[in-house]
Amino acid sequence: MLQPVTRRFPRADAAVPEARSFLRQVLAEWNITDRFDDALYCLSELATNAIVHGGAGGEHFDVQVTFTDSRLRIEVRDLAGRRPSMQSPDPDDTTGRGLLIVDALADGWGVEPCVPRGKTVWTEFKIDTEQDLPAGVSPC
Repeated sequence: MLQPVTRRFPRADAAVPEARSFLRQVLAEWNITDRFDDALYCLSELATNAIVHGGAGGEHFDVQVTFTDSRLRIEVRDLAGRRPSMQSPDPDDTTGRGLLIVDALADGWGVEPCVPRGKTVWTEFKIDTEQDLPAGVSPC
């Protein structure tokens, strides 16, 4: 069983590419290639939300990655109590589409409160763990 991996990031714009790099490294170590781009994109959205809406006094956010039962779960925890919600942006709006995209790409997502404060926004992906076998080779 793979152990969950967690890393803390500062609430700064540069943390989004750092969080993506962290996820790339974890997925490479775990040899997960299925849904790779979807997972990276959703993490970018959730990390951006943590930076923009992470709450006063919250100087960081945490990213945790777990893989169990063929499901990849990415969690982003910040110190803000306000729950995110999907928006209905107008075509000319430049923001408000992040959770719509997460909802479209992921197999599930949600929000859980944290004690004593904050929240965790998570997203999950069903991962195909079967390896493609070379032609003519059958599993034992």
